[in-house]
Amino acid sequence: MASTATHLSLTLLLPRLSSPCHHHHHRHQHHHLVTKFSFPTRSQLAIRTRAMGTDFLGDFGARDPFPAELESGFGEKVLGNGDTEHKILIPKTSALSLARQNCSPVSPLQAPMSVDDAKALMKKVVGWRLLDEEGGLKLHCLWKLRDFKCGVELINRICKVIEATGHFPNLHLEEPNQVRAELWSASIGGLSMNDFIVASKIDEIKTSDLAPHKRIWA
Repeated sequence: MASTATHLSLTLLLPRLSSPCHHHHHRHQHHHLVTKFSFPTRSQLAIRTRAMGTDFLGDFGARDPFPAELESGFGEKVLGNGDTEHKILIPKTSALSLARQNCSPVSPLQAPMSVDDAKALMKKVVGWRLLDEEGGLKLHCLWKLRDFKCGVELINRICKVIEATGHFPNLHLEEPNQVRAELWSASIGGLSMNDFIVASKIDEIKTSDLAPHKRIWA
């Protein structure tokens, strides 16, 4: 049975405008305008859908191959295996930036971090030094700033960033323009992962506007 298109007739009531010279002598007259719109039938839509296939994304992103592509064996002509399994893996905590990690409670029974482990983590923090003192390993950082007010401002910025961590460094305002920070886990007599997490968060604090002005010689 041949398919036919469906027609829809709409009647629009439009005003007929008179000429300007007779506009005040005549009332507006109306005429009817009949317009026909054609809509495709289901069979026509099905034909168009089959022609488009299931790829409604076009050139955006990846898609599944068309049946004709599978029949052509195109996968055998490219590198790789057609049955490769693709997985989306969530990165482990160790793979994330230290600044994006959260501090965890440290048990007094926990052993402090070894020197080798601490040296490996030193590559992930900037400007910190590893010191081996009588009380155990510690992290030290020193900032030389423009003046006393800049020192106070840096301490305020550090407190604001690390307040939510629950792990706080010792902060010292030395001389007129120098701030020193010490990090270690006193409950275990050495360093823990919390110390490096906090050090990494402090590294992200903006300090360029607090640094001494550079002298420019003519």
